[in-house]
Amino acid sequence: MNRFALTLAALLGLATGNVMAWSNHSYAAYRTFERMPELANAAPVAAQPLETFLKAEEKAIEALLASQETWASANLEFYPPRPAALAFKANPARSDEARRQAFLMALRVAPNSKFALYMQPDPWGAAPDASRLLAHSAVDTLPEQAHSTLRFAGLKVGEGVAPLNVLASACDEPDYGLDINLWSDSPSDWGKVYGFEALPFGNPALYFSTQAPFHMGFYHEDRVIYLAAPFIKKTFPLLRIHQYSSLAALAFRSGHPYWGWRFTGLALHYVQDLTQPYHASLSPSNASARLIGINLLAMAGFPKMKDDMIVLLSNRHLALEKYQNQMVYQAAQNKIETGIEISLRSGDRDVSYPAWSELYARDVVARQSHTLGARLTDILVDTLPSMFVSDPSFDFGVKESEIDLLAEISKQDPAKRARLDSITSELMGNFGAHSRNLVRGILKNAAPK
Repeated sequence: MNRFALTLAALLGLATGNVMAWSNHSYAAYRTFERMPELANAAPVAAQPLETFLKAEEKAIEALLASQETWASANLEFYPPRPAALAFKANPARSDEARRQAFLMALRVAPNSKFALYMQPDPWGAAPDASRLLAHSAVDTLPEQAHSTLRFAGLKVGEGVAPLNVLASACDEPDYGLDINLWSDSPSDWGKVYGFEALPFGNPALYFSTQAPFHMGFYHEDRVIYLAAPFIKKTFPLLRIHQYSSLAALAFRSGHPYWGWRFTGLALHYVQDLTQPYHASLSPSNASARLIGINLLAMAGFPKMKDDMIVLLSNRHLALEKYQNQMVYQAAQNKIETGIEISLRSGDRDVSYPAWSELYARDVVARQSHTLGARLTDILVDTLPSMFVSDPSFDFGVKESEIDLLAEISKQDPAKRARLDSITSELMGNFGAHSRNLVRGILKNAAPK
């Protein structure tokens, strides 16, 4: 790797220390789908363990996962082929646990992933009975974060559950450890055999950093950036979208609607992540020439501008996420709609986009987010207290638990806050429209041929 690429790698490595695009996707997903007829009018489905689906459809899953590998090799640049030993092969004689492990390793996700029977209740609805609440560790392999809003209610095998609950809950699930430590330099046994090679950017010792290449997609940078640092193309949200959406279609076709909706939610997560401009742009608001200049200075032994840029990128990313999360959570607690809820629910823009296709997430979603990055950054800088978004000596991530952004923004010029609310609602409108378009695409693919 050349020195320019190394400095870019350092920038990405530190700036992606937090790789959550939107906090708790489930909250936004409930509003996105609550009036979509395909969800609102759907009959309850029976909760079903993953092992039941895998055993019933083992031969079909073998064929599907083989076709997924063919698709990925043909459509994804820098795709590292799955080692032949990991291919899923039907074997009715093996145990349910062995079949489950074979499936997860064929997908190349963390084999300790829970895939529990659970749901995250709609925050606008009644709180679940305390007797149904699950421990965080029953659903999520990662440590529970301070001030987490995650609440998990257990489901019994065969219990009827609304598809909206299944889908909205699963939209947040890929942040529960599924994409952690999958690389050859990861501190895990599975990373050594998955064939993904070394982590292309980020710190392999920081667990959240290791999921970044699956949740970010830098598809629309200038050609000169790719020439200097081709590793930034080693991102794989399109892989996960294809894997889970085709599994969803299979589950629907084969009479397993619970897993149809569950896999749909998993696929949605990666589309929703790409609606966040900081997940679709290497450095929003920094032109390529400036980015190259900053890196040249760092290469010459003057790293301050690069180091400052890293902190500011991280702070702005975190500030946007926290503001959106606080707005959605407060609206739910107070049962008062804001522009965000209205934008999430509105289907007016759905038809303004092309029909769902295999590369829609790259060509439509990520392109739109990349384009919005500079305007978003300007608004964040103009609206939020300068210490949070313009002071490289302040680390928002370290202080985040102490910061009440809603209280801080209430002190700002109302006209400026209106601009922030407007672009946040716009981003959430994109989140909603693209999510519904993916659901329509999956249901179309699931229809009998």
